[in-house]
Amino acid sequence: MENSASTSISSLSTPPWNLERPFLTGRFHQESKTTSRFAELKLDSFRSGWQENAIGCYDAAIQELIVIDDLLSALLGIEGRYISIKRVHGKEDEVSFQVDASMDLALQELAKRIFPLCESFLFINQFVESRSQFKKGLVNHAFAAALRALLLDYQAMVAQLEHQFRLGRLSIQGLWFYCQPMMGSMQALSAVTWKVSANDIAGSAVLNLLQSQAKAMAGDNAVRSLLEKMTQYASNAYLGILERWIYEGVIDDPYGEFFIAENKSLRKESLNQDYDTKYWRQRYSLKEGIPTFLANIAGMILTTGKYLNVMRECGHNVQLPVSETLKLMSFGSNHQYLESIKAAYDFSSSELLKLVLEKYDLIGKLRSIKHYLLLDQGDFLVHFMDIARDELSKKLDEISVEKLQSLLDVALRTTAAAADPCHEDLTCCVERMSLPKSLRALKDLVDSRTLTDINDQEEPMGITGLEAFSLSYKVRWPLSIVISWKSLSKYQLIFRFLFHCKHVERQLCGAWQVHQGVRSLNIHGTSISRSSLLCRAMLKFINSLLHYLTFEVLEPNWHVMHNRIQTAKSIDEVIQHHDFFLDKCLRECLLLLPQLLKKVEKLKLLCLQYAAAAQWLISSSIDPCKSEESSDSLVGSKKSKQCYGKTAKGAKLTTSNSAVTESILKFEKEFNSELQSLGPILCKSSQAEPYLTHLAQWILGIEMTNRF
Repeated sequence: MENSASTSISSLSTPPWNLERPFLTGRFHQESKTTSRFAELKLDSFRSGWQENAIGCYDAAIQELIVIDDLLSALLGIEGRYISIKRVHGKEDEVSFQVDASMDLALQELAKRIFPLCESFLFINQFVESRSQFKKGLVNHAFAAALRALLLDYQAMVAQLEHQFRLGRLSIQGLWFYCQPMMGSMQALSAVTWKVSANDIAGSAVLNLLQSQAKAMAGDNAVRSLLEKMTQYASNAYLGILERWIYEGVIDDPYGEFFIAENKSLRKESLNQDYDTKYWRQRYSLKEGIPTFLANIAGMILTTGKYLNVMRECGHNVQLPVSETLKLMSFGSNHQYLESIKAAYDFSSSELLKLVLEKYDLIGKLRSIKHYLLLDQGDFLVHFMDIARDELSKKLDEISVEKLQSLLDVALRTTAAAADPCHEDLTCCVERMSLPKSLRALKDLVDSRTLTDINDQEEPMGITGLEAFSLSYKVRWPLSIVISWKSLSKYQLIFRFLFHCKHVERQLCGAWQVHQGVRSLNIHGTSISRSSLLCRAMLKFINSLLHYLTFEVLEPNWHVMHNRIQTAKSIDEVIQHHDFFLDKCLRECLLLLPQLLKKVEKLKLLCLQYAAAAQWLISSSIDPCKSEESSDSLVGSKKSKQCYGKTAKGAKLTTSNSAVTESILKFEKEFNSELQSLGPILCKSSQAEPYLTHLAQWILGIEMTNRF
């Protein structure tokens, strides 16, 4: 590192303190002639037989020669005969130069003007020695190497001055003349090194400090240019770390200087259990202390390496095109480094997107999930609900998940789902919480008011498998980045709501079939006729709700998401579109609107209670079936339909059973009451949520039908 810095320093334009040849010209050349040969002989005699006499004992000419000789030593951090170095008590890093009090006052004044340069050299030299160790970080080491190369030029200049002094061509005014150009630069570098040492900073903090100091010296072009070049040389090591990250996805940062941190404890396998997708968000993250020249594109740099890591973990070899593998040797006003980073980002983003969409068929996987968890193709579900009816009717503690899984496999193999290559990834599960309680856990999607409303809902007692059944889906890397556990949880919430609505619909269809079995009887004006109208109204309600959920919410939103994914430019855009689709579906499916959801759940419960009682209501109104049917038999069973079919012609209606009439009127009253109370809520909510307009029209249509 030091050799490379030294080489690069040589490419600098001539430093402001380099002396042009011929060495002495003009007025200063004339001044040097005033140094008499006699004074030089006396100085040589003084050196050979030096005694500890005060400098004031000598005449002015000899004092000047002695002071110049001491100043040349002081410029290299060495004490002279009458110029000493004093360290500040308690601050070993701070030094000051002092002169003999008997020295000529004019010489003292000129010497003190040069002392800041001597102090700057001494401090910079100490900094170089202390920061040349690798434990101080690569940036500090590169900065120290650049300073060392600069000090070599400085020492060469002092040697030239000393040579001219030996020739008798240098006066103290001439020494001050030649020290002035380098004074500002050395003091600026000394100020920077002092701040680095005092704050013990490294990495990007050093680069930021150099940049800020360069901007502060905007009025001095020479100093500003020097600090900018120091920043470039110090940043070479940092840009080397950056290169490996954006071209290979590797953090080669032994001293923790890079602004991207890696959490090795997080692995890709955790995406299947990590609800908050910490792997994707926290495996690699930004740290504090981002270099100012990279601050605006830090997010792009982070994302570029993340994409490369995903492809590497997939075993996909990434090779950047030759035109895009430009080395980040330096940064500057031409912003070439920004173009290189942008090119690396575009390449990694397009490659990963192509990998996920083409090789791993993300769209196909999402379409498969739509078939099963969003009930896009429900033939397998109808068959499954038929063969798993008994098991799903049990309490949670009595359900066998293994049996449900085997029944699900049968349903998948014997329906159109068998043609789907992804159907083997579908599994079933039984949740331990009701749907409202599961929604309560979705804290990141509900505000505090909504969360309070959900918490106020009571947990239903003794839920069965019909309320707790759900489907799950096996998603493998790298698709688990998009279809994370969090996303699957949202799919499952929507599925459970749809599944229960389907169950309500099936039960009402069974009740409707019971009513159809007695159509041949003269039921006009009887309780059966009124029950038939109520059953039809309930069916219209649940069918309208399912139509709204599937054709007004899920289907159009899925197509919007599909089109957006097709035009996405990065995997992060895909994740954003997918998450937006799920959040929008959850809300439009009423799952995040507690007041509406509570009303809908109440209406569904009434429908189930009515469907369960429908067979008893019918059988209680028909004499031949009273003895053959019990009130707790299954609604819509083959036995019921056979009974009603055989006895329809000779059966007599019982009109005197007031309990039947009262039960029907009670169901009708409660259903209409809940439906009427739902209408205004929907109308009010549709003003803020326009997607509820159609549902409100259908619900109000049902209400108006019931009135007539």
